[in-house]
Amino acid sequence: MASSTSLSLLLFTLLSTFHPSLQHGSFPLTSAPLSNTSAFKARYLSSLAANKGAGSSSGYNFHSSFKYSMALIVSLPIGTPPQTQKMVVDTGSQLSWIQCHRKSPRQQPPQAPFDPSLSSSFSVLPCNHPLCKPRIPDFTLPTTCDQNRLCHYSYFYADGTLAEGNLVREKFTLSTSQTTPPLILGCATDSGEAEGILGMNLGRLSFISQAKVPKFSYCVPRRDTVSPTGGFYLGHNPNSNTFNYIKLLTFPKSQQTPNFDPLAYTVGLAGIKIGGKKLNISAAVFRPDATGSGQTMIDSGTQYTFLVDAAYARVRDQVVRVAGPKLKKGYVYGGSLDMCFDGDAVEIGRSIGDMAFEFDNGAEIVINKERILDEVGDGVHCVAIGRSESLGVASNIIGNFHQQNLWVEFDMNNRQIGFGAADCSKSA
Repeated sequence: MASSTSLSLLLFTLLSTFHPSLQHGSFPLTSAPLSNTSAFKARYLSSLAANKGAGSSSGYNFHSSFKYSMALIVSLPIGTPPQTQKMVVDTGSQLSWIQCHRKSPRQQPPQAPFDPSLSSSFSVLPCNHPLCKPRIPDFTLPTTCDQNRLCHYSYFYADGTLAEGNLVREKFTLSTSQTTPPLILGCATDSGEAEGILGMNLGRLSFISQAKVPKFSYCVPRRDTVSPTGGFYLGHNPNSNTFNYIKLLTFPKSQQTPNFDPLAYTVGLAGIKIGGKKLNISAAVFRPDATGSGQTMIDSGTQYTFLVDAAYARVRDQVVRVAGPKLKKGYVYGGSLDMCFDGDAVEIGRSIGDMAFEFDNGAEIVINKERILDEVGDGVHCVAIGRSESLGVASNIIGNFHQQNLWVEFDMNNRQIGFGAADCSKSA
């Protein structure tokens, strides 16, 4: 299991102080604690061995802005009448969940949790719901019947920790004319202010699959802008005529081993360039092997980018070659980033040069030299790439840091992802 320090690099570390416990309120939810756990592993391990689900065509035409720090945080209206809730857009997980309990008079939206007693469209899933007694165990969402005869979900991990809650149904009211059907969500009660999760992967219980959203997109603004705010679309994006598209990869079930996530947005990464030089990395390193290791995915829910050892070693060799004397010796940020510097970030960025992730059809994600490094505190700047092994996974993960100033569109109908360079601060 990855160390708690390395997990601080991930989006879900916004929840690192999250100690929710389900409790009785104005609605009958069972009482059961939620242990601290690796949130990255939570969604990674829980997404194994499931059937894929894809959205079908619908008339969604929703545009919103979101706040960006280490996460893409949208505010969505949920319930009848709607209550605004903050949720983290996560293309790497399936189940959406919200904070559920009575509001305090001192709390104001969107910080206030969701109060089910105020919504006429809220309902809990009883034990006799088919999801609570699947014929074949669903390892993406293990469910049981709790002591209150309600549907209880649990994620179990190799270290014995546990995440759990009750499943409920609720509507999203996107506008006066756009309301989703009641969707299955997780309902947790928490005394803190952690955001909920908007699960957006290919799983049958993700938001996009249940709501039948055919495509969605977001534009991540640069973090160094004042109050970074980006744009988020459900449905058609008017900028899509500028996008370059790459096909999502599919694999036979025989290749979907414990190291492989069949619900992820898997893409064909072909190579990495630094300073205009293509690194000597075999394309096979970016494809899952017989064990499932080597899968490359686009994940809005992970902050930095992580590479398997064979790719990471080549990236590090090049950085050491051009900027080695300036490296902060023996320093590792969060147990994962070890290409870090104390000096002038602009000068070091120029030494390293631009970076590009190259995909199968010639599409690229280009990170210019001014954005190669991320400030991690105390004047230290690190190349925003870590070794996947430090997370205890065997995948290549392109995180949201390397999606800045880029439209990223996930098109389920055509099974493709589009990229389009943009000034995302102007797209909100």
